Amino acid sequence: MEIFTQLEKYDYEQLVFCQDRNSGLKAIIALHDTTLGPALGGTRMWTYDSEEDAIVDALRLAKGMTYKNAAAGLNLGGGKTVIIGDPRKDKNPEMFRAFGRYIQGLNGRYITAEDVGTTVEDMDLIHLETEFVAGTSSYTGASGNPSPVTAFGVYKGMKASVKEAFGDDSLEGKTIAVQGVGNVAYALCEYLHKEGAQLVVTDINKDAVRRAVEAFGAKAVDPGDIYETECDVYAPCALGATINDDTIPKLKAKVIAGSANNQLKSTSHGDFIHEKGIVYAPDYVINSGGVINVADELAGYNSERAMKKVETIYTSLERVFEISKRDKIPTYVAADRMAEERIQSVRNSRSQFLLNERHILSDR
Repeated sequence: MEIFTQLEKYDYEQLVFCQDRNSGLKAIIALHDTTLGPALGGTRMWTYDSEEDAIVDALRLAKGMTYKNAAAGLNLGGGKTVIIGDPRKDKNPEMFRAFGRYIQGLNGRYITAEDVGTTVEDMDLIHLETEFVAGTSSYTGASGNPSPVTAFGVYKGMKASVKEAFGDDSLEGKTIAVQGVGNVAYALCEYLHKEGAQLVVTDINKDAVRRAVEAFGAKAVDPGDIYETECDVYAPCALGATINDDTIPKLKAKVIAGSANNQLKSTSHGDFIHEKGIVYAPDYVINSGGVINVADELAGYNSERAMKKVETIYTSLERVFEISKRDKIPTYVAADRMAEERIQSVRNSRSQFLLNERHILSDR
């Protein structure tokens, strides 16, 4: 793999390799773009087949965080860490403390948080060595469980999407098909139920489905039947890539708005649903409540302030739909364009982030 060729091709700023023989740490930190501010992105621990696979994943995820943070209106760039190893058996406290020292060595250019394979407890260990970590335990002044906040952002984004499709943002009487009823989706269902939406739910976890049926009067369907459900909104809240060649012809919904990551199997599927007239809320915009909430910790966490910022997902999606219509492009392209326009406007006055006490981490 020609690393500098990859960095130059996609405008990455920095790739950091971290190893600690005593603890077994093997980590890769990728910083994509720090025009807007320090790179914020979680630490993922995974059993990669090769070191090259780990590098590719770190680069891919870091770029995604650049766009997510920019679209969310945060003064933060994009970065990501991957730790090579099995999170079930390779972890030890020394590993995360060693990693925290590497983060500290970047002097504020990168801030990490929890991701796949890591926990709040792991972040607490990192925090022993550096202040540049978010998503730690609540006793440190952090925000705690992000699921309800993410759900609130998805709820607000769904209302904006329904307004785009139907002319007003009321969810009362709308039928919403929710795929997956995990922590975020269950909290989302609470908001939808309170507004009077009719819920159809599915999940491979039968207990999760039963819980939603009992709490919200939801109708349960088998996982394979959710796509053909007669509904106004399809809310993918579980696995990614559920918008694909097989499912698009089955969809009855006029709106796709949910919490799952990487909902489009490929960009061509975003083009296809655009041509069909389905309003699609790009996933990294609508599900950005969690990162907005974590980012607020960097200024001294204030729940009311964070929730106010999460509410702006509504207006961010209005802007995406406006760009989509203005430029006659699918909404997934419009979201990228919105993020890129914001980065470029700041790049005119500031390039790579270097720690500056005058820097404000989010627009208020």
